[in-house]
Amino acid sequence: MNHLIELHPDVKKALESNKPVIALESTIISHGMPYPQNVEMAKKVEDIVREGGAVPATIAIMDGKIKVGLDEASLEKLGNSEGVAKVSRRDLAEIIATKRIGATTVASTMICAEMAGIKFFVTGGIGGVHRGVEETMDISADLDELGKTDVAVICAGAKSILDLDKTMEYLETKGVPVIGYQTEVLPAFFTRTSDIKLNTVSETTEDIAAIIKAKHDLKLEGGTVIANPILESDELPKEYIDGIVMEAVKEAEENGIGGKDSTPFLLGKIVEKTEGKSLEANIKLVYNNAKVGTQIAVDYFNMQ
Repeated sequence: MNHLIELHPDVKKALESNKPVIALESTIISHGMPYPQNVEMAKKVEDIVREGGAVPATIAIMDGKIKVGLDEASLEKLGNSEGVAKVSRRDLAEIIATKRIGATTVASTMICAEMAGIKFFVTGGIGGVHRGVEETMDISADLDELGKTDVAVICAGAKSILDLDKTMEYLETKGVPVIGYQTEVLPAFFTRTSDIKLNTVSETTEDIAAIIKAKHDLKLEGGTVIANPILESDELPKEYIDGIVMEAVKEAEENGIGGKDSTPFLLGKIVEKTEGKSLEANIKLVYNNAKVGTQIAVDYFNMQ
């Protein structure tokens, strides 16, 4: 194990015993939600993972180390500190070397999970190709990471602030399987549906686990996206949220906001414009992903 990686004792024990571990990102805590809701959400997600029979491993950069699994004090510090760095692949070495507090994105969580030997990762939604990419070339590092890092990512699709068609085209080019869990179309984060038909659909978590196992047995590089729609009772009306997303995108353009600042800006604007409804939906879809993702991981390890 790399000397820059620090495993929580529970995570270390589970990995040594070949038990399922679920990686969890930390950008959703530091940049995705206000305090104290962010910490409450993080604790609840960890509880759901434990109840499902796996060990949670929230990942963050602290004290010059990649911490895989956080204690309660570290979670509080991450959720309530100013100036937490948003860490993707390009930032990992810098934030570790300067001993700053860093929250991991989808891309860097995948990297750290693979380094630690963790095969499954639950998040809200992946990044992707931003709207107006023809002008900005703004494409999330998450997509490249999915093309080369072997971690299965359970999410509610790509964030609805993105160009979903181009995001799917990019993933296809990278050879990344996108498996719809009980859905034939790509979920669009706050809503269950989109106009994008998926190539692979699985009705059970066992079927998804079997696909991932076959992929590992074949030693195929790259990750897998499991697209798990937000529950029908929790989704926002499609026309309503699409209109708000377009308003937020326009404001970002007018303010010259792009790159890694665009996602937190857009999600913050959407929370404001929906009067908190989008935040509630975001939290609930993460809980649902944690439940489904844990079951997939447990099924996978039962096949060993």
